Amino acid sequence: MVRALRWLAWMGTTAAGLLLLSQPVGTQNQLAMSLAAMAAMTGLWLAFDGPRARFVFLALGSLVVLRYILWRVTDTLPSPGDPVSFGFGLLLLLCELYCVFILFVSLIINAEPLRRRPPPAAPAADLPRVDVFVPSYNEDAGILAMTLAAARQMNYPPEKLTVWLLDDGGTDQKCADPNPEKAAAARARRVELQALCAELGARYLTRARNEHAKAGNLNNGLAAATGDLVLVLDADHVPFRSLLNETVGYFAQDPKLFLVQTPHAFLNPDPIERNLKTFERMPSENEMFYAVTQAGLDKWNGSFFCGSAALLRRVALDEAGGFAGITITEDCETALGLHGTGWTSAYVDKPLIAGLQPESLAAFIGQRSRWCQGMFQILLLKNPLVQKGLKPIQKLAYLSSMTFWFFPIPRLAFMFAPLLHIFFDLKIFVASVDESIAYTATYIVINLMMQNYVYGKFRWPFVSELYEYVQGLYLSKAIVSVIWSPRKPTFNVTDKGVTLDRDHLSALTLPFFAVYGLLLVGCVVAGWRYLFEPGVTNLMLVVGLWNFFNLLTAGAALGVCAERRQLERTPSLAIHRRGQVALGGRAVDVAIERVSAEACTIRMPAAALAPGAGHRPVHGTLTVEPVAGARPAGALPVVLGPVTRAGTDAVCRLAFGTLRPQDYVALAGLMYGDAEAMRRFQLRRRRHKDLFTGTLQFIWWGLAEPFRALRLALAGEVPRPAAVEDPAAAAPVYDESAETPVHDDRAPTPVQPVDLPLAAPARPTLPVRSQPAPAQAEAEADGDWVRLMLDYENDRALAESGRRTDAA
Repeated sequence: MVRALRWLAWMGTTAAGLLLLSQPVGTQNQLAMSLAAMAAMTGLWLAFDGPRARFVFLALGSLVVLRYILWRVTDTLPSPGDPVSFGFGLLLLLCELYCVFILFVSLIINAEPLRRRPPPAAPAADLPRVDVFVPSYNEDAGILAMTLAAARQMNYPPEKLTVWLLDDGGTDQKCADPNPEKAAAARARRVELQALCAELGARYLTRARNEHAKAGNLNNGLAAATGDLVLVLDADHVPFRSLLNETVGYFAQDPKLFLVQTPHAFLNPDPIERNLKTFERMPSENEMFYAVTQAGLDKWNGSFFCGSAALLRRVALDEAGGFAGITITEDCETALGLHGTGWTSAYVDKPLIAGLQPESLAAFIGQRSRWCQGMFQILLLKNPLVQKGLKPIQKLAYLSSMTFWFFPIPRLAFMFAPLLHIFFDLKIFVASVDESIAYTATYIVINLMMQNYVYGKFRWPFVSELYEYVQGLYLSKAIVSVIWSPRKPTFNVTDKGVTLDRDHLSALTLPFFAVYGLLLVGCVVAGWRYLFEPGVTNLMLVVGLWNFFNLLTAGAALGVCAERRQLERTPSLAIHRRGQVALGGRAVDVAIERVSAEACTIRMPAAALAPGAGHRPVHGTLTVEPVAGARPAGALPVVLGPVTRAGTDAVCRLAFGTLRPQDYVALAGLMYGDAEAMRRFQLRRRRHKDLFTGTLQFIWWGLAEPFRALRLALAGEVPRPAAVEDPAAAAPVYDESAETPVHDDRAPTPVQPVDLPLAAPARPTLPVRSQPAPAQAEAEADGDWVRLMLDYENDRALAESGRRTDAA
């Protein structure tokens, strides 16, 4: 009864509020109301904190947004008597309504994100058996070695932990490819990875054919595995030691729990972060989704499987028939089906894996195209609004996650809409300057205030607009293709580990230059018409300013297309570990400050260095002090590289050189032994960026970055036009030449025996090679040392040049 009365009160209050909002007021009164709302929101922001203040803040902002939308719908559309202006005006209005829908849904979902307490620890005897699936297609063996070694070292009873390498790059289909070179490469890969798994204590599994892409590969793993839980890790998602400790306990608390998802954290910048130099100081794009949105979805039992860094209950997967494979986003599709049958999910907001992001803009766009197409496939083929078993709030949560990917259409509409008035005098937005200020300007400011209030620690002002525009030019084509043929998209494997050894323009740059030039001409024409053309009103000034903001966005995007040289060949992580280094017969205790798959940085007393250290290669070993409860690992072979003095300390770089499989065990223990290292890195970047400084930063990018892109263009770094046609053309694609119907029951293909290689297993021949002869090792080490010294000097010169440029 009390609950019914509460809902009745809410409905009555809402109806009264909407009735009040619909009352007409003058333009000046509207401006006064909006300014009063801004002042009240600012006061709440500065003086109060907590759920109630948050609710009032968002309610005040929402009232202004609703007033704006009511005005837009009733007073600003062109006359239907002018069908061209009316058509474009209606399209613009629909795009704005979409944005308001996304805003309100996000506020509802994220109003009170759920922060889960750690689960209670269980005795080792009561822990479930866990199978770790590492699906692979074409990843480098060094990447796989690190992931497998770290997975084997997770803090869990070894007898209850089985690590599987699910190799889709060495299937029977690929080993029998009609192309002899491809067939030989697949057979060599199978032998190489079998030997690697044997060295690291993992199990190798492949299958007959590459059917149903990643979902089919995972289902093949399910047919062989027997554990109670399944941990899915992408090949380049390396787990920290505590992953299972932080997640397994939730399954004992809820027998209907099918999923525990953790965030995807990354060691390397995406192309936007690298090319705008924000990786060390700005939260990554994905952090807003994982730190706010997934926690908000968790409040409503709507957090979903993100393809990796997640534990799933085997019984639930068996009930669903395995991982879903109708769409190319098998993760969200699987979660949608299980939520609909009454299973629950949980989200743990702790970074427990470290992965790699696409390095190049083309790979980044290719990855996002797959996500976009997959979510639209689910929307069209398995619309959450008609899914039985979902609660209304769950339907809304899934709908928001899918309709979000419609953003390229409104983003491009907002980019080009002002040009219709500037060039063709089309009035697609009928309003005076006073009305534009009272309604539109205040709506924009309050919208920015609400977004900055909710997401300020995780997303700088206008950065979302930049990401959307950069993706929008190409994702719009992906949207059209999947709407035209929902079942056609195929799974593209995202290229990772690409080395960018020089500054250059991306192959996708030409459309961005074209749009920038068009907007620049638009600004010139708008200014000329406003200043010199008779009869042009102040509305041209307003539209010109809108176009100028679009020009700034397009200018910042040119900076994204101007790809910077990658300073680190392998991404590194700042850590706090202790160890002992033995160099030239001396053993010294050291502090290890940063580590990558290639080298580490240590700090030690300068007096402990041998004479001449840093000027010639010195071979030695590094032994790492294990974290509590971890098994001691072997010593890592190292070569002393550049040395710098810091007071009485010496800061040294130690190169690892060629690593054997057992060396990856020690390296994984060093780099991924403590998950707090990744958390510290993320927290350092989560500083609130206010609207003023965020706007200034965005303006600077918009003004300065086009000149950097132009310099690369004039230097001869002209992109290839052919690459513009298909941004994912270079991405490896799962070979599904023997296509099965999409309504197939996805029965797993027969398991391929692990002990039947096409040739006798040999020691791996990857970056994981057998040790060279002493003389050869010495020569290789000398070469490594010289290369490291040159790289160090180049990197230092580039950093110094960057500091001088920033200072200027």
